[in-house]
Amino acid sequence: MKPYNLFGVILVVLGFMGPHPVVAQKPDSLDHYLEIAAKNNPGLNADFLAYKASLEKVPQAGAWPDPQLDIGFFLKPMDIVGGRQVADFTLMQMFPWFGTKKAAQTEATHTAKMAYARFTETRDNLYLEVYTQWYLLSTLVQQLRNNRENLQLLKQLEELALRKVSSPYSGSSSGYTVPSPSPSTKGTATSSTGGGMAGMGSMGGAATSSGTSSSSGMSSRMSSSGGGMTSGMGSTAPGMSDVLRVQLEMAEIENNIESILSEIAAEKAKFNALLNRSTDMEVTLPDSIVKVPFLFDEVAAMGEIENRNPMLDMLVEEEQAYRAKGEMDKKMSYPMFGIGLQYMLIDKSATAQMEQGMEPEMTGMDMIMPMFSISLPLYRNKYKAQQRESRFLQQSAREKYNNTLNLLQSDLFRLKHQLDDAERKIALYQKQEQLARTTYNLVVQEFVSAKSDLTNVIQVQRQLLDYQLRKAEAIAEYNTKVASIRKLLSFNSSNN
Repeated sequence: MKPYNLFGVILVVLGFMGPHPVVAQKPDSLDHYLEIAAKNNPGLNADFLAYKASLEKVPQAGAWPDPQLDIGFFLKPMDIVGGRQVADFTLMQMFPWFGTKKAAQTEATHTAKMAYARFTETRDNLYLEVYTQWYLLSTLVQQLRNNRENLQLLKQLEELALRKVSSPYSGSSSGYTVPSPSPSTKGTATSSTGGGMAGMGSMGGAATSSGTSSSSGMSSRMSSSGGGMTSGMGSTAPGMSDVLRVQLEMAEIENNIESILSEIAAEKAKFNALLNRSTDMEVTLPDSIVKVPFLFDEVAAMGEIENRNPMLDMLVEEEQAYRAKGEMDKKMSYPMFGIGLQYMLIDKSATAQMEQGMEPEMTGMDMIMPMFSISLPLYRNKYKAQQRESRFLQQSAREKYNNTLNLLQSDLFRLKHQLDDAERKIALYQKQEQLARTTYNLVVQEFVSAKSDLTNVIQVQRQLLDYQLRKAEAIAEYNTKVASIRKLLSFNSSNN
């Protein structure tokens, strides 16, 4: 009897249970892409075909040995009483010791279950890769959105700076020197914010003291410089440096946007490769990344790992297979029986009878002889060695099980720590983002009323972008750790 029927396996592959139950699956959703990966991924299909091949070994192990037919012809017929023996036919069927065939079939069944557990592990690894790649793409989309929003803020800031330049009362309210440009980096969460990030303490100071120490310091530098900015810029109007500074920031944000778009295209190609489809196919992604709901119970998770993890299942089946092999080796050390039939073909022609001087009524008949055979396993050393080998392999599988269980339990606690850390980061960056946004609105108003300079506005704007991108990365990290924990419990069995 097969351990798993084909229909049940297909239901397991195609009926994937994600992080939460889905009533109506939408096209191009994450569950939809997981289904495509389960159908099309070559590595997963290879392990599934290997499992189907192992199922075919079960009936092979339970089959009887093939009967043996011996046929012999005499080149010169042998004279016997009543004629000449022309040919001899012998048919023999061997039977192993009682229970040997059943033990071999049991071993093949456990080996097939091992192949199924290996297929399940490959499927879970594939799902984890799809999850990780999906959250990475979602993070990049969120970063792209945040950079575009900050580009719009900079455009509004540029418009305010232009208004101050064109205003007859602008004077030099924002005396400002252009700092050295920050090193250009790729459009990741840390690089897209430039190199001028400050902590929340400096951000809070920009919000509270922008109308006192900062503006007074800038005013004193303006008075001492004696219009150096204007002379350095030639005939440029006072305050034009603010416009140029905003345009520098806009150029950096635009470069980050282009870099993120290029990275999204590369990661989409990798995502499509997991689904075994063309790398240029479009991947529909959500507009923003959100934290997935997840309730974690350490005690329950430990029990579920021991009961459901496919790596542990594979080692359990391996131990059972070696136990069945040891039983089969023991049975093979006993005698085998054989039952057969021998048929001797006798030439009863008149010529042969006359040559032997026999009367026609003394004609011979073909001979039929039942046969019985038994094997004698006298050389016991090889059988004893086989049984010791099976016991050692069985103990090895048990030790591997204990070692794997310990590693999985340590992985669970490590992922739990990383999950808690990511959750704390999400709360921190969300709070900092809200404070930075409020501070930004206040600093912009102070800049318009000439109570603050552009330096504070740019600094807070950078901090706002940085906290937005860090929060998106923290959410992606949290979701990935949730998927990793679910992978330890096996995806097909975790639906809470």
